[in-house]
Amino acid sequence: MVLSSLTLDYPDMNTKLFIGNLSYKVTEQELEKLFSQVGTVVSVAIPVDRTSGNKRGFAFVEMQTQAEAEAAVKQFHGQTVEGRQIAVNPSQPRESGPRRNNRR
Repeated sequence: MVLSSLTLDYPDMNTKLFIGNLSYKVTEQELEKLFSQVGTVVSVAIPVDRTSGNKRGFAFVEMQTQAEAEAAVKQFHGQTVEGRQIAVNPSQPRESGPRRNNRR
């Protein structure tokens, strides 16, 4: 299989990206503005802890096309945002099976 020069090592990459190592100060609006530099942002979600309501330090950004998602990975992976070097990778599907419960 021959991949184009824009295609990364993710031939079946979807359009949803995992953004890790985020500052707790970053907002969904700021992420939307940042990622819109490379294409159309479909959605942004910053998960929060159920008990404390605090942000968890990561987010999901969905781009309109796979090409835009690939461009976002290329442009933003390793960049510093709010003083932290972010990781931008294709989102992986949730593992099936029972949820972990660390409460005792």
